[in-house]
Amino acid sequence: MTVTPSGTSADTTDESRRDSLRDPSRIRALLISLLVVVGAVAGVLVTAASAATALRLTGVPDPGWVTTYGLPVVTVVGQLSAAIGFGCAVFAGFFVPAQPGGALDVGGYRAMRWAASAMFVWAVCGVLMIPLSISNVSGQPLADSLIPTNVVNAYGVVADGRYWLWTAIFAILAAAVARVALRWGWTLVVIGLGFLSLMPSALAGHSSSGGAHDLATNSLILHIVGAALWMGGLLVVLAYAFGNGRWRTLAIRRYSRVAFWCLFVVGVSGVVNALVRMSFDDLFTTTYGLVAVAKVATLVLAGVIGGLHRRFTIRELEATDDPRTSLFVRFAAIELVVFAVAFGLGAGLSRTPPPVLGTANVSPMELKIGYDLAGPPTLTRILFDWRFDLIFGTAAIIAAIVYLRGVYRLRKRGDHWPVGRTIAWLLGCVFLLVATSSGMGRYSPAMFSVHMMGHMMLSMLVPVLLVLGGPVTLALRALPPAGRGNPPGPREWINGAIHSKYSRFATHPLIVIVLFVGSFYVLYLGGVFDMVVKNHSAHLLMNLHFLVSGYLFYWLTIGIDPSPRPLRPIAKLGIVLGALPFHAFFGVALMMTSSIIAGDWYRSLMHPWALDLAADQRVGGGIAWATGEFPLVLVMIALLVQWHRQDDREARRFDRREARDHDAELAGYNAMLQKMNAPARRDEGAADQ
Repeated sequence: MTVTPSGTSADTTDESRRDSLRDPSRIRALLISLLVVVGAVAGVLVTAASAATALRLTGVPDPGWVTTYGLPVVTVVGQLSAAIGFGCAVFAGFFVPAQPGGALDVGGYRAMRWAASAMFVWAVCGVLMIPLSISNVSGQPLADSLIPTNVVNAYGVVADGRYWLWTAIFAILAAAVARVALRWGWTLVVIGLGFLSLMPSALAGHSSSGGAHDLATNSLILHIVGAALWMGGLLVVLAYAFGNGRWRTLAIRRYSRVAFWCLFVVGVSGVVNALVRMSFDDLFTTTYGLVAVAKVATLVLAGVIGGLHRRFTIRELEATDDPRTSLFVRFAAIELVVFAVAFGLGAGLSRTPPPVLGTANVSPMELKIGYDLAGPPTLTRILFDWRFDLIFGTAAIIAAIVYLRGVYRLRKRGDHWPVGRTIAWLLGCVFLLVATSSGMGRYSPAMFSVHMMGHMMLSMLVPVLLVLGGPVTLALRALPPAGRGNPPGPREWINGAIHSKYSRFATHPLIVIVLFVGSFYVLYLGGVFDMVVKNHSAHLLMNLHFLVSGYLFYWLTIGIDPSPRPLRPIAKLGIVLGALPFHAFFGVALMMTSSIIAGDWYRSLMHPWALDLAADQRVGGGIAWATGEFPLVLVMIALLVQWHRQDDREARRFDRREARDHDAELAGYNAMLQKMNAPARRDEGAADQ
């Protein structure tokens, strides 16, 4: 009897052996080879058409054909490998179920091994891109860029080299974890590391410079992640279906749902990213525009094929007890070739200069934050001068829609959901949108006081409202259970996440308080803000930290959702009272600080109006002091109300129990008292006689 990599017997049931009957390695190797060849050819052709123009516009000497054509080839190979690795990790985590004990199924185990190999190739490509990028920027031959001293000297100057180094670091970490992963929980770590390995690519190239680079970078982040999940997921699902995997119908169905949203995200973000760099008239008159049009055409074609999947193959798989996957395999193979062309066009597009290089006539403020500010912030500008944030603005809208859909599903089947919770959640989404996309979000990178206003809203107000909305409770009630014997679904994933050891660790009161309160001091008084304010990706991570740390704090103290660490009301009140003095002292310390936080950054923006940085910082400290205390007072009030309601519920529960038992507990208590008093009464009677 053999044993599978996941630790289960290979001959337990015919169904469990199904994954090992046909090894999909041959189809995987064939598909990957085809993808690399097609993508590399497309990238080289686009580069050949635009290389001369790029050299002429940048004024950099020709670095030689090895660098000119090596860049797109290595880029295509790396991006395809990253997509495959990311898609395989998502497949192992969510497309096929793990075994009841948490060990990976055979299909998930194979997918993680493929992810390890793909991420290793992605790391190698990242390392190769460092000297290639240095050679491309400096105009020196690749042989000179490979000299260690030249690499070290150029590392601090060439930003692309630093980005690719971080790509290689995250990719090799993902490969190492994927190689040893045997349980489902580790797939989440690989997904996170794979996601981080994709981020440096979004911060380099045309999107990271010039005007409107905030929109360009955010759209490219969405574009890269969506395309990687779309293409990588398709390849591993195709290989799994070819091998007659046990859960192939489930995997195809789940992938189909994800691919639909990937198509929408990739299409919208690609259009936004292209229009930031050129006008509509440039689409058919420039090389950049023609390549962009060709890339859009390939994505549309991939979307059409995906639509045919949903209309024919998915229905056929769901309609029969013994489904055949041959039709799906044919469609998916064609779609993968289309994806390879799209990735090749994307690699060539990164080497093609856009019509608007846009740094000559761009102001210092627009060059650094992506746009200009007409004047100082006024109430009118804060309220009506909007600039939509593609990351957090989109998240706010999606969160509101998904929540309302859950409420509608409950109401449709006759269940009640409190209106107050819906209002709280929607208000939280509205304030998240305002904090990141209104004039507040627009002025936040340029003024410390406005940044602090947004910070307080993201960490103190928005999480309170979101927590009071009870999203986890709504999800557990609205999502259907998987049913006995069926693979777990979203409802089971949420339950498992809540009761996992990682959630218990993340919601430990000490950790929550340190993240929520201690980050204020580390970020602003510890000098971290001076470094992160200059980087767009760090700005996104900072806002995400505000939201997550605030949500964890309020979930622990006033949350109505089930918690990994249930606390008594007195303990919750102690946590809130313990946090109050630290918030007050932080605001006072900020107002009394003599040095200007991130002063070099704010001075480099060269504001078109007179801005006293010291006075603006004092205003920011006052905002932190005033607005930081008010939400915590509201939290204390809400906590006291919850405490009172809990006592009322316990009293009503006790009354109902006593009514059912005919006051048995009270009668027993009285009988006990009578029994205890019986000797005393006998003594009194004896004394009277």
